[in-house]
This record gives sequence, structure tokens and C-alpha cells, in this order.
Amino acid sequence: MEGQESRVSGMEKEIAVEAKEEPPMETKSVDRNSIFKERRLEHPTSDLDTLVHLVKGCLGSGILAMPLAFKNAGLHFGLAATFVIGLISTHCVHMLVETAHGLCRKLRIPSLTYGDVAEKTFENGPTSIRGFGFIASRVVNSFIVTVTLGVCGVYLVFVASNIGQVIDIFTGGTFPLRAYISCFVPVMLVLCTVRNLRLLSPFSFLSNLLVLASLGIVFSYVFTGLPPTSSRPDFTSIEQLPAFFSTAVFALEGIGVMMPIENNMKTPQNFTGCFRVLNTGMVIITSLFAAVGYFGYLRYGDKTLGSISLNVPDTEPLGQASKLMLGLAMTFTYPLQMYVAVQMTWPELARKRGWTDLRWRGFFQPEHVYRYVLVIFTAILALAIPKLDALMNLIGAVCLSTAGLIFPAVLETLFRYDNLGKFYWILAKNMLIILFGLLGFATGMVTSIQGVIKSFSGEE
Repeated sequence: MEGQESRVSGMEKEIAVEAKEEPPMETKSVDRNSIFKERRLEHPTSDLDTLVHLVKGCLGSGILAMPLAFKNAGLHFGLAATFVIGLISTHCVHMLVETAHGLCRKLRIPSLTYGDVAEKTFENGPTSIRGFGFIASRVVNSFIVTVTLGVCGVYLVFVASNIGQVIDIFTGGTFPLRAYISCFVPVMLVLCTVRNLRLLSPFSFLSNLLVLASLGIVFSYVFTGLPPTSSRPDFTSIEQLPAFFSTAVFALEGIGVMMPIENNMKTPQNFTGCFRVLNTGMVIITSLFAAVGYFGYLRYGDKTLGSISLNVPDTEPLGQASKLMLGLAMTFTYPLQMYVAVQMTWPELARKRGWTDLRWRGFFQPEHVYRYVLVIFTAILALAIPKLDALMNLIGAVCLSTAGLIFPAVLETLFRYDNLGKFYWILAKNMLIILFGLLGFATGMVTSIQGVIKSFSGEE
């Protein structure tokens, strides 16, 4: 009996060893994404919720500035260039998220912020750069926070401009734009006390509906009396291209909201992929932006303003409704952008100050006070540069070309430094993206600074 038991025991061990040596394909597939199941999320978002947040994060005031971008590029060149920039922007998000996922699987970390991706990429990259992870993280976080706060400043100017026009019609007065900006600051202060991304989902959905409804009204004006395409130039001039690039990148780049949205997903492996969340959202976004830019510029030509909604007559009920809906939509979008800045800066600040264990209640708990400070900062920015096109161009050229194009290409190159593809095609591709971003940064910054100076001097 003892001999039989030992033989049975030996057979069981052999079977166990074979099972370990040759795991089934399904197990390998599951194990590949098993690290993501270790995320501890109080309110994880579904794929549909994530798609809504992604579209809302990108479908901001930038879409209404696309006709102005086309004005600086030309009708058909602007159309082609918009899809090219949309394709490059989407690819850069893919690079960033896939680099993050690769690091998560390699280091067994459930989730990473943009700054974490930079830090871990440097720490696990070539030997010569491994000591610069902390600096890389700080640089990336600084740019992303600057972008999100700058976008919030643009939203304040946008809301004040559109709703202010309607108020002026009903009151018969003409109040300064800075006065309207100041009036909307308390509203933003209250909205930014919402800390749960899942609670913001209904606001995002409502905001998307308001934007689409108002775009329908704007298009009804755009398609009324539409001139022939021959009345607009196919291409303007090389001198105006930096302004086009800055506006288009500002409009299409949503790099700041990508990692926070992905990190809050129930199934983050569904974010990238051919017909998954990211590609679906970016196809919708780029197509909408191209259509608004093309037909908006075709309709208004050289009279195109910083936001196409400002070209809509404010004396007609439909025009007033579109401005009010757009103003409300951007008001609801503001806290989503602010959420990104808070998530990237507050946890470390709270940890250093010892505020993580405090259980304050009401509107004056430490995190709320911190959010108020950020809102006031965006208000100061909006009051300082209350000109939509100048502010958008500055943010697009300086921050988004860097954080949205250059950084993802650099990080993917460093992450794949020992496997850059046949003939180093990954390196060549990323070098082209980096050069494209640097060119846009340099030329766009000069053009943007000139626009800011003009806005201060009162020139048009």
C-alpha cells in the first residue's frame, strides 16, 4: 500500500510540473492583464463611461475655434492637415498608454499617472539616464498641470464671452468681458468641490448633448447662404501656419485627461486597440472638428472670430440659445479639466503636509481649499488674457505640442531602447514626431506671444 501511495504521489507531482511548464493559452492571456485587476477603485468607469469622458475631455471650446484655424491655413489644406494632426495626436496617446501598460506589466504596478510613466521609463531605461527619473516626472507633471489650468482659463473666457453676449442683449448694456469672467468664478468654485469622477459622468453626458445641440444650431446658420468653395483659398501662406498649428493642437489634444481617465477604467486593456475606446473617440472628435472648421470658415471667411459661436447672430432666439447651451456645456466641462490638475498635484501635497488622514467636513476641508486656489489662478489667467485666440494659441504652442507630441515619442523611444524595430523604424518615426513638435513649439510660441502683446495693446 505504501508503495502504491508513493507511486500515485509521484505521478501527481509529474502532472503538476507539466501543468506549470505548459500553461494553457487562455491563462497566459488572462495573466497578461491580471495586474490591472489589482486596481483599487471606489467608482470604476465602464468602457462607455470612459468614451463619454474622453469625448467630453476633448470636445471643449477648441472645436469652435477650428474655423479660425482654417482661416490661417486655407480651406482644403486645413482639412487635410486637421486629419493629419488628429492621426498624430491619436498615435501619441497610443504610445503613452501602451508604454504605461508595458511598465505596469513589467513592474507589477496596477496603474501609473503620466508623471509616473516618465519616472519609471527613465529609471528602467538606458543606464546613463536612470538617475533622472524624478526630474522627468516633475517636468512632465509641470507641463500637464499648466495645460489643464490654461484650458480652464480658456473655458472661463469662453463662458463669459458667450453668455455675456446674451445678457447684453436682454439688459441693453455692454458690460466688460472681465466683469463677466469675475461673475462666473463663484460657479466654478462650487462645481470644483465634486471629487468623484463617476459623479461627473452625468455632467459630461449632459455637456456632450448641449454641445451637439448647439453645434446643430450653429450649423443651421453656417449652411444658410453658404458660398462656393472657390471663394476661399485652398492655402493661405507659410507665415500663418504656426497659428493654424497652435489652434489645431489646442483643439485636438486631450493628452492631459487621457491617463486619469484610463486609470479610472474597470477594463483598462480596452482603452487601446483597433476598435476600442481611444480610436472610437478620436475618430468622432477629429471628424467633428474637421467639419466645423471646414464649413465654418467657408461660411464666414475672413470675418471668422475666435469662436464660431460668436459669429452667430445674438439678436435671434436660436443664436441666443446656442450661446447659452455652449456656455453651460463649458461650465460643466471645467470641473473635469480641474480634476486632472488636482489628481496630479494634491496627493503628494497632502502626503507632505500630513493632510491624508484628516476628516474635515464642509467646503473648507484642505482639498477643497486647494481646489479654490487653482480656480482663482485660472481666473487670474483669464482676466490677464481675455482674448480667446491668443490664449488658445499660447497654450497649444508651448504646452500641448510638448506634452502631447514630444514627451510620448521620447518616452516610447526610451522604453523600447533595446528593441526599436527593424532598421530602427520606431526611432525614425519618433524622431519625426519630435521634430514636428519642436517646429510647432518654436514657430507657434513666437506667433502666440505676438498675439498676446496685441491683445494687451488693444490691437486687432
